[in-house]
Amino acid sequence: MKPRIGIAVLGLGWMGQAHSRSARRIPSHFPERSFDPHLVVCADPVADRRRQATSDFGFERAVEDWREAVTAPDVDAVWITAPNMLHLPMIEAATAAGKAVFSEKPIGGKPEHAVAALGHAQAAGVATGVGYCYIWSPLVLHARELIANGALGEITHYRGRFLSMYGSDPMGLLTWRFFLDQAGYGVTSDILSHSVAMAQFLVGPITEVVGMKNTTIPRRPLPTGAASHYGVGSPQDPTGEVENEDFASMLCRFEAGATGTFEASRTVVGPESQNAFEIYGTKGSLIWNHERINELQYYAVTDSPNSGYTTVFGGERFPFHGAFVPGKANSIGFEDLITIQDFAFLEALATGATFNPGFAEAVDVVSVQQALIDSWESRGWQTVQDLKETSR
Repeated sequence: MKPRIGIAVLGLGWMGQAHSRSARRIPSHFPERSFDPHLVVCADPVADRRRQATSDFGFERAVEDWREAVTAPDVDAVWITAPNMLHLPMIEAATAAGKAVFSEKPIGGKPEHAVAALGHAQAAGVATGVGYCYIWSPLVLHARELIANGALGEITHYRGRFLSMYGSDPMGLLTWRFFLDQAGYGVTSDILSHSVAMAQFLVGPITEVVGMKNTTIPRRPLPTGAASHYGVGSPQDPTGEVENEDFASMLCRFEAGATGTFEASRTVVGPESQNAFEIYGTKGSLIWNHERINELQYYAVTDSPNSGYTTVFGGERFPFHGAFVPGKANSIGFEDLITIQDFAFLEALATGATFNPGFAEAVDVVSVQQALIDSWESRGWQTVQDLKETSR
């Protein structure tokens, strides 16, 4: 009999639903796991979502007040999928109750929130995880192995970008993601954080940055009731002001000596969910794009006259892929990455292993973000200060 891990999910929006589905999927995809996940309680202020949690997702119960969920004695691990600015009080309460905590990135809306969250977790001695799900793509894991094994030689340059169209329509609704008091910062928290986490995972620490920002669409239609950031209004609707950045770019230097460039935008037209990297080394290069999640482009320096990139297709020969589909070039998707990530976190809980990325790695990301924010003010290069030092 496998030990049961009781799960609470705080917020049944898009990511809350994805994590709830992953808990139900894990047993069928990972039969040799060391635990059994159990959906105990979902907390959400919206009554329809609470009904959905029990009727469609299989939670034992649903509550309006998240505090009731994080202190429940039958809960072992808490997933935080609420708006960014609610993360910190939820983390503080959950860690104080001795629960393991998995938070969607960026852990709060501002860098200091992630630092405080790490401090709470360290004081309580609880396990943590953070939702940088793209690093769990089997081909990204393969890319990391290639780099570690020296296939690319010395890394000379990294290009990271996350270009998304979710805010490209000027009639896109003014949801919580566009407010400082609910989301905190804009694309630097929402999607650039994914690019930075990916770069640190693959290439290592970033030591110095300079960058810029812009708010491309300054006003948006006001929503009526609960609304997704994919929702659209009309020209007749009243509007409100967007309070955080739509676009951010960054030049950087890595500790190992490589240079880097980063771009993030939620208002460009064309790239729909282009979380991508290009990594260049002295012996080769790699290109990966989430829009083509099951393909990795690999260039190797050889003496052959037939040079060019080779497409490596995903398949069961790469980590975790075979848990979803067998063979070669049979595709997996975004929610499969969520399931892989949640399995790895719960397996670490069950076995006592260390899980990465946790809150410490989240602070590594916001340390870069803070340096970038500082560069907006100084209009010059900023040294990345390790904010983990301030959590102790």
